[in-house]
Amino acid sequence: MTTPTRPDPRHPDQGPQHPHQPGSGRRRRPRLFTAFRAEHGLLLRAVTTRGRMSAILLLAGISIFAALMVNMSDPWNTLDAGVDYVNSNLSTLIPVATLVVGSATLGTLRDDGSLVYLWLRPVPSWLHVLSAWAATVTVILPLVGAPVLLATAMIHSEPDLLAATLVAGLLGITTYSALAVMIGVRFNRALPLGLVYILIWEGFIASAGDTAAKLSVRGYLRTILSDRVGVDLDLAVVSPTTAIVVPIVVTAVALAYASHRLANTDVP
Repeated sequence: MTTPTRPDPRHPDQGPQHPHQPGSGRRRRPRLFTAFRAEHGLLLRAVTTRGRMSAILLLAGISIFAALMVNMSDPWNTLDAGVDYVNSNLSTLIPVATLVVGSATLGTLRDDGSLVYLWLRPVPSWLHVLSAWAATVTVILPLVGAPVLLATAMIHSEPDLLAATLVAGLLGITTYSALAVMIGVRFNRALPLGLVYILIWEGFIASAGDTAAKLSVRGYLRTILSDRVGVDLDLAVVSPTTAIVVPIVVTAVALAYASHRLANTDVP
């Protein structure tokens, strides 16, 4: 039988340790993937409130109704009508719906004081941010992204249009989700400030010229749509490769900044 190690009298702080339990005085860090799954599920349940989901479904329903109206008013189902429909959703529905969910994932927990329970867990701050971003994407993809794609097919079933809608929609959801989570971590009144960004900056200021367009996510998404279907759109002023790379970079930078901000924020 193995006996526990006797403490060294020259080191009075050294207590007995069982050989099969090294470092028993330290908290074991849970495996990151297990922690991510648990936190993703927790934030997903927290953010999918009845009121918030009703608002998202209402926005998606309005978009589908608009597609039906377009389909009825344009019996020839022209490609231009489909492009205009996708463009409007990339400009309004996707960023607004994503903001409603993404800004609340960590922002609501911070406002009601529940964030301290996540903050005290022995996991890095970037895992909290990544879980919030993943929860946002998990909600928006089926409730917004899928209906937009199906409604686009109702207007015009051109494969290039559907492919452009899929790529631009995925990039838009992932990028706006990262920005929404960042805004929720950085600001107390995240939702109204985010709406100001979407409606004022991306809606009006970014339309002032090519330089301003390069500072808006909308311009890159429109470039993907315009290049794929061959229809000229305003703000589509960058190359197709740049239109894909820049939103990915913006997503990474937004998540990195949110992680840094959360790590250096005093949680009450």
